Amino acid sequence: MRFDVLTLFPKMIEDYCNRSILKRAAENDIINVNTTNPRDFTLDKHKKVDDTPYGGGAGMVLMAQPYVDAYENIEKLDNSLTIMLTPQGEVFDDKMSNEFAKYDQIIMLCGHYEGFDERIREIIKPKEVSIGDFVLTGGELPALCVIDSVSRKIEGTLGKIESADEDSFSNGLLEYPHYTKPRNFRGLEVPEVLLNGNHSKIEKFRFEQSLSRTKLRRKDLYEKFMDKK
Repeated sequence: MRFDVLTLFPKMIEDYCNRSILKRAAENDIINVNTTNPRDFTLDKHKKVDDTPYGGGAGMVLMAQPYVDAYENIEKLDNSLTIMLTPQGEVFDDKMSNEFAKYDQIIMLCGHYEGFDERIREIIKPKEVSIGDFVLTGGELPALCVIDSVSRKIEGTLGKIESADEDSFSNGLLEYPHYTKPRNFRGLEVPEVLLNGNHSKIEKFRFEQSLSRTKLRRKDLYEKFMDKK
């Protein structure tokens, strides 16, 4: 999987992706994360990429020319998807993450300030994606969320692909609770069922815990799961 990120702050992307699981995935040629800075494509001698909005209003708007030229400079693979990180987009979830993992390349546009000149949307025609109903100062954090989530779906990124299969939302429910050593910590014991080696009972226990936790914390997910049964 190749990720190409158009960003005014490439170090934010590079620093995060050069750590832990993503770093190992890159070293093993499972993922490849590249950054492109629109400032390198501006025609302005001061490297300006934003200007005041036509019609007035607060803030600055990202200019079409640097972003479109930067985007067009990126090599596109045949099986490629372009997304724009924006609060106006479709909310990113586990289902979308699985869909994105089927591509060979994801190109991401990170916004800033008051947003993009509308002609960037009209020319590039990206899929618009949001990580929630709130506003951030830039698109780098949402881009990293997408990279991290999608990378987990690619075989070889995690030690065992089953780790991703058992994550919260993978089956429509929140994940069951986990325990490790010691068996007793401050009077709190690991549930006995996890210690007896009976895998069918362990699986049943974990499903029941997952179901009850979802019902308690995310009734919307619980009701959706029960409707499918």
